[in-house]
Amino acid sequence: MANQGHTIFLEEWLLQKSGIGDDSSSRHSPSSSARAIIQAWTDLRDLFQLQSFEPRHLQSLKTLFASQNVLYVADPQAKLLMSILSLPNISLPQKSYSLFLRLLYIWVRKSSKQSSGMIDSMVEVLLKIFSEKFSVNKNPIFFSEGVLLLGAISFVPSVSENSKMCCVELLCKLLENEYQLIGEYEGVLPSVLAGIGYALSSSLNAYIVRILDSLFGIWEKKDGQSGSVPHGLMILHMMEWVLSNCINSHYMDKMDLFRREMLVNRKPSYSLFASVMAAAGMLRVCNRSGSNGLTPLKISAEELIGTVAKHLVSRTGSVNCSGMEHKDSILLQCISLAAARSGFHSYSAPLVLCLAIALLGEIFPLQRMYHKILHLPAGNFEGLLLNEVKEHLASTSFNEAGAITGVLCNQYVSADEECKSTIENLIWDYCQEIYLQHQQVAFLYHGIKNGLLGDLEKIAESAFLMVVLFALAVSKYRLGPNSNKDTHLTLSVRILVSFSCMEYFRRVRLSEYMDIVRAAVVSVQENESACISFVHSMPSYNNLTNKQGFSNWQKMEYLWSNDDVQTARILFYLRVIPTCVEHLPTPVFRKVVAPIMFLYMGHPNEKVARASHSMFVSFISSGKDPIHEERTSLKEQLVFYYMQRSLEGYPGITPFEGMASGVAAVVRHLPAGSPSIFYCIHSIVEKASSMCSAVNIEETDLLKTRDGGWEPCQKMLELLLRLLSLVDIQVLPSLMKLLAQLIVKLPKDRQNVVLNELFQHVAESDDVTRKPTFVSWLQSLAYLCSQDTDKRAIEGMQSEASSAPLNVAPLNPSGISARL
Repeated sequence: MANQGHTIFLEEWLLQKSGIGDDSSSRHSPSSSARAIIQAWTDLRDLFQLQSFEPRHLQSLKTLFASQNVLYVADPQAKLLMSILSLPNISLPQKSYSLFLRLLYIWVRKSSKQSSGMIDSMVEVLLKIFSEKFSVNKNPIFFSEGVLLLGAISFVPSVSENSKMCCVELLCKLLENEYQLIGEYEGVLPSVLAGIGYALSSSLNAYIVRILDSLFGIWEKKDGQSGSVPHGLMILHMMEWVLSNCINSHYMDKMDLFRREMLVNRKPSYSLFASVMAAAGMLRVCNRSGSNGLTPLKISAEELIGTVAKHLVSRTGSVNCSGMEHKDSILLQCISLAAARSGFHSYSAPLVLCLAIALLGEIFPLQRMYHKILHLPAGNFEGLLLNEVKEHLASTSFNEAGAITGVLCNQYVSADEECKSTIENLIWDYCQEIYLQHQQVAFLYHGIKNGLLGDLEKIAESAFLMVVLFALAVSKYRLGPNSNKDTHLTLSVRILVSFSCMEYFRRVRLSEYMDIVRAAVVSVQENESACISFVHSMPSYNNLTNKQGFSNWQKMEYLWSNDDVQTARILFYLRVIPTCVEHLPTPVFRKVVAPIMFLYMGHPNEKVARASHSMFVSFISSGKDPIHEERTSLKEQLVFYYMQRSLEGYPGITPFEGMASGVAAVVRHLPAGSPSIFYCIHSIVEKASSMCSAVNIEETDLLKTRDGGWEPCQKMLELLLRLLSLVDIQVLPSLMKLLAQLIVKLPKDRQNVVLNELFQHVAESDDVTRKPTFVSWLQSLAYLCSQDTDKRAIEGMQSEASSAPLNVAPLNPSGISARL
């Protein structure tokens, strides 16, 4: 309404506010040139003089009609139009009447000072036309242009009361007797509503009730117009425009009449969605005005919206988020948009339920769309559904989801405990359903470029943002220090579970999201029962790997690593569980977490695999107290499978840094001399040995080894060197022996590299206990390497001589001793 003062054509403003386009040529045809406009008026003057209507005259009318936004109709031109319409001996084409009426409407709206005499003459012409011509030409456009012009005339302050009464009387008769014409052509409704808006804003009060009866009865007639959200939006902003004019004109009696007839004593025959939107339009003006004199009107408007919401909830059920009839669906969306656009402040339990149901079932109708994909028979339905989804993405309801969610959160804060719990359960359950259904749909379209899936995910991404905003309100008002402890823990777990379900749709970084997760994690990690509840919400190993329960999947082979929706959810768990693993009982970790952790260590996505290794590290690092014998026992058991699982995927799947962190955790946190540590080191040496042997056999050209064939081997050797400072004294001799055996087998150039690294490592060591042992061992190792004269070493040196040098000088054992 910020631009209301500049509104010339109310119907165009209403159309703009409704969020839809218009099919009429007046809004799509380019404006004509000045020369064409001048020629058109010339042709019309010839028409009046010759009193003969030719095809070019109709084209002239269309030229002027197409230029209405830039066209100015002066008084002489308006007289010319009325004179042509009054000619007795000429037969005008039926299509021309609506064009004549539109040009006269332009004159009425754009002329700064209309002559009262000209207006009176125009009214006489209109009365004659509709009495003689309309009965034989009941055309929707003729009808709408007539209503529009009649309403516009009644809105002109300088018009006589008699002319106003004649216009409004004829307007009421047209609406009462010819309402069915509105339903014949969708494009006429903005003009009809604009005509009604002008008439309601006139100085006359005697016809208000008749006009309101016609307005709110349009959509309730058996052969009348079908309601829609754009219709509701046009009504909302029409009433906003009308009430603003009443305030500016100080029509206090009229505003009181609106309150009584539309809000307090609303007739049963009035359309519910139209009444709600009209109330919202008035409420929007009241909230913007801030005047205490409008308080009764504001209260009545809010009460009507709340009453309709209560009626809808009682009739359809408070938890019905899908499968509504079309009429109820329109009403639900209109209630939501009414609350969002009017600035609804007062708390209403039925309203907050309607907002939640609308968001989950109508604004983010993913469940309904998934059901069509998964259960409807194959055919061309996919193209129809794609069109439906694209239309929904462009709809006003979807694009105002953020504002509606904001109203929901504001209403939620004021709700009682029962209502809050109901809303929370609706949204948390919605997250679970969306996860399960999108998981199926995404897998069905896996690897297929499909616009339908992409558009569905756009809706789901917005649904994720809605869940985050709602969870932010919950965490702010229900997870505070004064909240009930049990409720606090239950909500924290449910928020985390819901976020895990929606994790796949998290495409943007949100600080609010991280704040909510942190707040929930802090609550969960301090309570063992909450930790257990959260971990048990994770899908089981069998559920992750076996999807036979989905009927549509039985025709295709399911591979868990291709399930991106599921992977995103598990990745959420892999990131959160380490924060509370200290309070997680050992049996729960063994039964629930460990199988999934090892499964996803083999996931081809490095980020996911690395998170699994981090999970292992967090568990190995937990429970350091000696009393945790059961946990220590499980740690040692898990190490054996951890090493097998990690090394079988390296290089390739297993991320080296993830594995290295896991090995470091093992040697740091398991008891000294643990068999698991010995097994860990033996496994690494064995893997490194086999990899180095393979590289030596397959890559004899030094340049090839520089291209990356040696890099994985080198990383394994670096890991072993790193372990020299980490393992306990009981394990160190075994590590040194195995490492020496491995180094001796390396080609000369590689030996020199490793020995140089060892030298640097020992030289920089501050460990006074280990350093003497390292010095002696390194001298012996350097000596053994210098005495290696087998055929493999000779061939390696020959190959080195024929290739580019590595710039690594061979080590002298005596030199090592002196430098150390």
